[in-house]
Amino acid sequence: MGKLVSTLFVTLDGVYQAPGGPQEDRRGGFEHGGWSFPYGDDDFGRFITEVFERPGAFLLGRRTYDIFASHWPKVTDPADPVAAKLNGLPKYVASSTLTAPDWANTTVLGGDLAKEVAALKERTDGEVQVHGSGALVQSLLALDLVDTLHLLTFPVVLGSGFRLFPEGAVPTKFTHAGGSVTGTGVSIQSYDLAGRPEYGSYELPENA
Repeated sequence: MGKLVSTLFVTLDGVYQAPGGPQEDRRGGFEHGGWSFPYGDDDFGRFITEVFERPGAFLLGRRTYDIFASHWPKVTDPADPVAAKLNGLPKYVASSTLTAPDWANTTVLGGDLAKEVAALKERTDGEVQVHGSGALVQSLLALDLVDTLHLLTFPVVLGSGFRLFPEGAVPTKFTHAGGSVTGTGVSIQSYDLAGRPEYGSYELPENA
């Protein structure tokens, strides 16, 4: 059975929208697209390469799928570790509107997300990897379907945009599974989901 592993780029204020380019996602009049680009050093590249050594399949939201499908099929160098995996391995896209995907090895998941993703994890050897796809990740977290979250936090605040953990997110506890900081200051931290938060108090007992 595969683990579901999410890799997401966020700002210090939790924004995941349009990390890769100015035109990637302009919803809401977002003017800050491409904010991750200045931080893409060798440390960052090594981490991404390592992540792409482990997938058995990919699960993407519709918006991220469309962005990837317009780019990666054009990258035909067999030595490119990202392109080789994305183009060659099974891809699943959660969408109620996509009917005829052009990218090879794509299956549309248009039914019950919880049942379909649980079945996908069951039949996949290796990781079921989710890249980007912030809205999908929010749904998967709420359904307790994410096993590990690689959260890459970039040293920039934008003040607007879609945030990974908005008001109303399901309370969730994580355990830290390792991390590093790149030369440009990107904090790469891995978290395993661990159920619901626990609570306590620093207040002194009344009779102390």
